[in-house]
Amino acid sequence: MLVKTAILLIALAINLASAVFIKPDFIENVNKKSDDSRIVSGWEARPGQHPHHASLRMVFRLGIVNACGASIVHRNWLITAAHCTAGAVTLVVRAGVTNLTRPEYISETTEWYNHPSYNDLLPTQVQPNDISIARLPNPVTYSANLKAIRIQPAADAYRNYEGEVLYASGHGRTWTEGNSPEVLNWVYLRGVSNPSCASTFGAIITSTTICARFFNVTSQSICQGDSGGPLVHRGSDDVPTLIGVSSFVAQVPWGCHSGLPGGFARPGPFHSWFTEVTQIDFDNLIEEDPPTTTTTTTTTTTTTQAPTITTTTAAPTTTTSAPTTTNTTIAPTTTSLPPNTTTTTTPTVTTPSPPSNTTTSAPTTTPSTTEEPEEEDSDSESEEDPELAELAKKLEVKVKVKVKLQKNQKKHKHQHEHEHKIRF
Repeated sequence: MLVKTAILLIALAINLASAVFIKPDFIENVNKKSDDSRIVSGWEARPGQHPHHASLRMVFRLGIVNACGASIVHRNWLITAAHCTAGAVTLVVRAGVTNLTRPEYISETTEWYNHPSYNDLLPTQVQPNDISIARLPNPVTYSANLKAIRIQPAADAYRNYEGEVLYASGHGRTWTEGNSPEVLNWVYLRGVSNPSCASTFGAIITSTTICARFFNVTSQSICQGDSGGPLVHRGSDDVPTLIGVSSFVAQVPWGCHSGLPGGFARPGPFHSWFTEVTQIDFDNLIEEDPPTTTTTTTTTTTTTQAPTITTTTAAPTTTTSAPTTTNTTIAPTTTSLPPNTTTTTTPTVTTPSPPSNTTTSAPTTTPSTTEEPEEEDSDSESEEDPELAELAKKLEVKVKVKVKLQKNQKKHKHQHEHEHKIRF
């Protein structure tokens, strides 16, 4: 009996010792043999598979740059780990990102708030309530690849997720000493109860902590560079919910692929603080769509109207050419020429006739006949065009004068011949 009791005490002592020996550490401190880090034993994400995931580059004094993950929870806000932002000068945010080189959104911010209970002066020490919220100076535009994630409701703040399927995403190392591909990775994990997690890490596990370990392969875990990234659960409504913010893993020599659980900060217990900082009630959040679509429609309408005005102006130009056709009334000029021809021909025919009576009467009749249609023509012409009418009148006067001259010449010639005959 005493032997059995001694064996049980030794086993208990070993368990307690193991809990003491395994110390938690920030993910980025685990074996820093390369500059970045990634999810271990996971898969490459497809575009739009984790639209809430954001990548951070923290710039510190002396130009030191570190990488972390984050979650978009609103057009103007993201959540990450406090140890990521503690001591930083500025944050460069990339969102809507599967490949780091092609983000849909990129911006820089200098405004973030670490939880009041987190000590910024001890950034290398793992602490409870490792959570921070940062404002985005330029609001994000939601798309298929970029969306906010729902924060764990206050009602589920201390829920036990033991054995439930969860998943995490990040741009961290794919192995403890591995390389860092630029593509977002993700991995399935299983929830671990707080008492079970405390048996590994001790007093660092509090009510605001949640733990998760490998799903079906011991190497599945978060790793360096995944700090601040999301731990997600899909409930009965199948809506992705942010239930954890990546904080720590087991210290060296265990590392990322040891099969030991990783620690996350629960966001559910901090709703009142989120509201105090942002003036937003994330527990009852309804975001209205921005008026982006309306602006686009207005622009399109304005553009369409411009060509219509241009086309209308072109019409009068064609109409102006119509008066030019009216000038074809030059035809009457040809009509006014016949009087010349007629008048000249008539006297020429009359001249040969020797009798004075016949000669005198013939010319008198002929001009009168010719003159009448000329007057009619000129009348009709004047109705059509004043200039042509005046031209016709002038021609008419010239013709009449010419006719009279011819008459006088003939008369004089006739008398001269008559006198000459008498003399002889």
